[in-house]
Amino acid sequence: MADGTTFTIDGQEVIAQRGQTILQAAMDQDIYIPYLCYYPKMKPQGSCRACMVEVEANGRKMMVASCTTPPMPDAEVTTNSEEVKDLRKDVIELLMTEHPHGCLTCHRIELCGPQDICQRHVTVTDRCTICPKNERCELKDTVRMVELDLRTPLNYHRRDVPIHSDDPFYDRDYNLCIVCSRCVRVCDEVRFDTALTLTSRSGVALVGTARGTSLLESGCEFCGACVDVCPTGSLTERNYKWEKAVSEVTTVCTNCPVGCQMIAEVNKFGKVVRFKGDLAGAANNGQACMTGKFGYEYTNHGSRLKRPYIREDGILRKASWDEALERIKQGLGGRSGDEVAVITSPRGSNEDQYIAAKFAANVLKTPNIDSALNSNSAMLSRLEARLGVGAATNPIWDLEYSKSLLVVAGNPTEEQNVLAIPAKKAVREGAKLVVIDSRETELTRYAAEWLRPKQGSEALLIAAIARAILDEALEDQEFVRSRIDDGEALKQSLWSFDLAKVSRDTGIEEPQIRRAARIFAGSDAGAILLGNDGLDDAAAEQVVDAVVDLAAITGNLGKKSGGIHPLFQGANTLGARDMGATPGENGLGVAEMIAEMTRGSLKAALVMADGVSGYTPSLEGLPQALEKLDFLVVSAVLDSEITASADVVLPAVTYAEQNSTVTNVERRVQMLRITAEPRHEEKTGWETITAIATAIAGNDSGFDHTSASDVFAEISSNVANYNGLSHERLQSGGVQWPSNAEDDSDSSVLFSDTGSKVAVVTLNYDDLVKSIENTNLKFAPGRVLSQPERDVTIRKPGEMNYIDREQLVQIHPEDAKSSGLSKGDMIQVKTPDGHVLARGRAVLDSPQVGLVGITTLFGELATRMHELEAPDWTPQMPGLGYSTVTLESAPVEQEAGAAAD
Repeated sequence: MADGTTFTIDGQEVIAQRGQTILQAAMDQDIYIPYLCYYPKMKPQGSCRACMVEVEANGRKMMVASCTTPPMPDAEVTTNSEEVKDLRKDVIELLMTEHPHGCLTCHRIELCGPQDICQRHVTVTDRCTICPKNERCELKDTVRMVELDLRTPLNYHRRDVPIHSDDPFYDRDYNLCIVCSRCVRVCDEVRFDTALTLTSRSGVALVGTARGTSLLESGCEFCGACVDVCPTGSLTERNYKWEKAVSEVTTVCTNCPVGCQMIAEVNKFGKVVRFKGDLAGAANNGQACMTGKFGYEYTNHGSRLKRPYIREDGILRKASWDEALERIKQGLGGRSGDEVAVITSPRGSNEDQYIAAKFAANVLKTPNIDSALNSNSAMLSRLEARLGVGAATNPIWDLEYSKSLLVVAGNPTEEQNVLAIPAKKAVREGAKLVVIDSRETELTRYAAEWLRPKQGSEALLIAAIARAILDEALEDQEFVRSRIDDGEALKQSLWSFDLAKVSRDTGIEEPQIRRAARIFAGSDAGAILLGNDGLDDAAAEQVVDAVVDLAAITGNLGKKSGGIHPLFQGANTLGARDMGATPGENGLGVAEMIAEMTRGSLKAALVMADGVSGYTPSLEGLPQALEKLDFLVVSAVLDSEITASADVVLPAVTYAEQNSTVTNVERRVQMLRITAEPRHEEKTGWETITAIATAIAGNDSGFDHTSASDVFAEISSNVANYNGLSHERLQSGGVQWPSNAEDDSDSSVLFSDTGSKVAVVTLNYDDLVKSIENTNLKFAPGRVLSQPERDVTIRKPGEMNYIDREQLVQIHPEDAKSSGLSKGDMIQVKTPDGHVLARGRAVLDSPQVGLVGITTLFGELATRMHELEAPDWTPQMPGLGYSTVTLESAPVEQEAGAAAD
């Protein structure tokens, strides 16, 4: 179809874009055609036929499904003729045999309110009030639009299938299913999973799990995409299932750095009752993850902190803000800069981070400030030094068009879930994926090559891939010649990376190194997803150098669908770094702060604790360290292990109670929007710190901001990459920095200017070898969505399903011999202090001496998080961290299927 096909719909001229169907072109013009099986971002299917229209073209009239039919030039489309209306009614009547329709055809429908109890006019299983989507059902809207008669000659036959409420987070009631297959298709076509499928029951088509009987074993990642697309009450969120929303607010998820744009559904009490991905969101295209979809509810919790508290005689008592500020003035004021510290919230807005940095520099005069989850600082700082940005060089959704991908030491399907979706799409459409990681993660199951090197040898391996590229003349010679400073010096340094020697030092065979090189360099668009899991700071910096050099010699900097995407923690870590909320000269980062608190060198601290958990691996020891302080102020949403030793506790707002900004991994600055005003004495982070600064330094201290937009105006003036930005400009969905205020454009792909040069760093073989871990056993836990090749048993001791399967512990034969273990032995993996990380049956298939691994299912994690008795459970999600361990025989009474503690 040519660009700009012109045709008419009900007499209105419409121009369809290339590739559009009649329905899509109509939607662009706000012309309503009913539909049920179609959904934006998914392939048209045409199974429901609710979108039938009449098309007249070339002297012929025909009835077609508008969701699958492209328009013809000069065609006349009619959506509301009597013939079309009658056909739609017939189609909907047939659908009514698959769905209880008392709520649609009852003669009292215009008289009843949404909460009225139907007593005799409709059977119990057919009533409005037993449907969780009453008054928010697409099917009901469609029936009303086609003006279906209140009496239908076709009877509804209830399926009487059980309601599935035994898996985490959402319910499945297939008695309400119309088999539109949206849920199956969004799982397959958009999420690239296969957790749901069409099944058959007594010859009747139904939706069910693709494997087994539970979502836990079928490979569900509990993203909720199926729930969001369901047009009936068949799939619904369990919490707030019966709540009706009265408004929708567009905001941003603050649980990871992807920064998904979400729609918050708010009830009449101001509670957020549902969270769903916004189809207009540039960062997520309507998608979310388990923590984004289901981890929003803490803002509604009744145990939230409502007012300040101060500690007297070891007990926290209620206080006024004035009392709390006076106590803070006494505790923080007058101290030297080297004995105080500020830890900002990973969820804190740009406005919060900026005011915190200003407070640390101008009032406390301390360089000791950091964002709580800035645990990837070495990697990001090195990227800043090499490329000028510690962020993604390309937009997230550029990845869907990449032709080759390299994932290094990261687990994006869990840690930055939505970022992995376009990567999986690229693989589905033919791109080749190389994964360098010792752990079995979900992306390893998509990989053409999975390289499991010795820990710490990642930089050496990447350099060897670059050497292999040069060996086979696969480099982008034009880019090397014109865009790299001293490209010949880089080439010369890489010649020292003899592949046979590298193979010995990394444990990766030379043919596999060469295959990986051909995959990555053999395409015209290669993207790198860069993490630093399991690497110390020195090794992380070496990996960055090797990756930047690799991207440069293959010409993948400044190229659409190429570039480097760092995988880091914290929803607004990049914003914190942009705002200067990072350690100053000789300042302490979070890890150093914890150490100095423990030693007693740090005496006082201010902690902005929203999203901060002592159970986060990178913050291990923080609660104990805070106990050592002479004075501690904590601003928090909920009482926790962080507030337990605080001298002053201040109530904080959540994402839902502020108008402010955050910056995601791709440099997109977006708006958090208020869904309800704070109900008590809660304050935003910038308001809290402004009040503290004024209490300590006086009214003339420069903290006279009156609104978040006022703070952001100061940011726009003082932070170069934010010049020209304002809250008003960000209302339309966010802007990627650096931006052009004059034409409202942004630089989505960095280094696209062909005149810019990329500086490379020559690599030294001996330096890279020093990072390799050769002495200790390292535990590398893995996690995937499903393993069809292994048996899984679902047990149900109560109302919920649980995975029960034999755990296999992968060890190398040499490690088994040195530990006195044999294949099939029951063993346990323990930390040096005796904590048991895993128990299971030994299998001797670890690829490296010193590497111990297990692979669990994501469903096990979903169950743990669902049952966690914590209002804000997302910060407590365990990652796949490496540990130094020992191996020993398990006690006889230990079961093989025991999960990791």
